[in-house]
Amino acid sequence: MKTKFIIFWLFIGFSAAAPAQPNPTRARDLGIPLDGKPGLYNAITDVKGVEVGMTTIIEGSGPLVVGKGPVRTGVTAILPRGKTFDPVFANWYSLNGNGEMTGTTWVTESGFLETPILITNTHSVGVVRDATVAWQAQKKFYNTQGGGFWFSYPLVAETYDGLLNDVNGFHVTREHVMQALDGAKNGPVAEGAVGGGTGMVCLGFKGGTGTASRVVNGHTVGVLVQANFGSRGQLTIAGIPVGRALLDTLSWRLNGEQIYGKPTAKQSSEQGSIIVIVATDAPLLPHQLKRIAQRVPLGIGKTGGVGGNSSGDIFLAFSTANSASFDRTATRAVQMLSNDAMDPLFTATVQATEEAILNALVAAKSMDGINGNFIPALPHESIRTILKKYNQLIIKP
Repeated sequence: MKTKFIIFWLFIGFSAAAPAQPNPTRARDLGIPLDGKPGLYNAITDVKGVEVGMTTIIEGSGPLVVGKGPVRTGVTAILPRGKTFDPVFANWYSLNGNGEMTGTTWVTESGFLETPILITNTHSVGVVRDATVAWQAQKKFYNTQGGGFWFSYPLVAETYDGLLNDVNGFHVTREHVMQALDGAKNGPVAEGAVGGGTGMVCLGFKGGTGTASRVVNGHTVGVLVQANFGSRGQLTIAGIPVGRALLDTLSWRLNGEQIYGKPTAKQSSEQGSIIVIVATDAPLLPHQLKRIAQRVPLGIGKTGGVGGNSSGDIFLAFSTANSASFDRTATRAVQMLSNDAMDPLFTATVQATEEAILNALVAAKSMDGINGNFIPALPHESIRTILKKYNQLIIKP
């Protein structure tokens, strides 16, 4: 155990874009049975045109000194059509609204998402929003046709990382946001304690960023989550209440006190959030994308989430179909999938959401933070043992 801590702290002081390569261990690698056919990368970037970038900030150790650290936070950027201004049809839904996602009023009103999507920690929403406006201005990421003016309502979402991070220290800067946006690309997506998910805790273990995708009837559905919700006793994998079996193992350390995952412990109660972004290339209009976003909670529920009172569970869905449908002056013709053909997309959304959450948990490593607070990683072998007991483990040859 001592050796592990030495290795971990060798990386303290790192502040750079997250690596493009995914963590080599994902939910499927553990033998967790999951339904549906994933895309090439099993990531939101399987939807053609979608790009993801991240900045991960890990600095310092020891007692909390506000403004100095320790720092365990970051930024995740999702660009629906890459670095091209071509607004997408979108809509959003909130299961429980104890959280923030800026820009949604205009998304609902207009039916379009006109900006990149950013995800960070709760108290960095403002700086991330402002930096995104600056990035768009620098890159001329806008269209002034039909009037010669431009304004922007960036879509920025958050979850709280104050158990591990100096959340009141405002360590996410304009440069970090620019770095995430400039570094966005397609292909594999890093998972676990990276980007905006760096300091997050999920279902009693280290959480963070996760992604997954499904291919159905010639269309792709991709999901990216920032998972920071739930208590350990709720954790469910493949229908098995694995969290209950792990309540008295792998304690947290909070302010010097060892805390296990028992529901009676105040520190382990439901007090987090989850942001979910769903992308698809199916030709869906805003009212249909609302229906997609409303299916996200079913995937969260499969992992044990219940949308607790203090949880910010906010979701957005967008479609990359109907390119060039946004125009300030002309009338545009668009395609729309039949409502009767949407059931496979609903299923894909549920499946990909579930897997993205599990991928975040599987990829995340144990982490120390402010005041020596410690959150353990999901114990891979214990999960395999429990699933095998219930004949729910896929054993690869």
